[in-house]
Amino acid sequence: MSVVHVVAAVIVADDKKILLAKRPDHVHKGGLWEFPGGKLEDGESPSQALSRELEEELAISVLEATPLLKIQHDYPEKSVLLDVWQVTKFSGCAKGNEGQPIVWVKADELKEYQFPEANQPIIDELLKRHNQ
Repeated sequence: MSVVHVVAAVIVADDKKILLAKRPDHVHKGGLWEFPGGKLEDGESPSQALSRELEEELAISVLEATPLLKIQHDYPEKSVLLDVWQVTKFSGCAKGNEGQPIVWVKADELKEYQFPEANQPIIDELLKRHNQ
């Protein structure tokens, strides 16, 4: 099974809230919440893909981002490598540029949302950092 390389952004606002976006119903794991991002295009670095995806999906420009986690997860129908970045500085006002709902939540509210299984290590890491 080939691995789909995906970048995901943990976007943290000044008030420490984290941005979530709802996946479109027609895609894999549709209707669940996610950390925004998308697939790398040929010849693109993860940081380039992150900037492109967030501009397309949320109308924001990344000013500061650092790698957070890499997660390999095998679903029955596909395998994904999540390249997770923490975005701590951006310009623009985030909006669901593709019609997707977005929300800003506190770390301890993450458990109230349903995510694809591959996202669980991200949530665990954010809760661990929040509780330190």
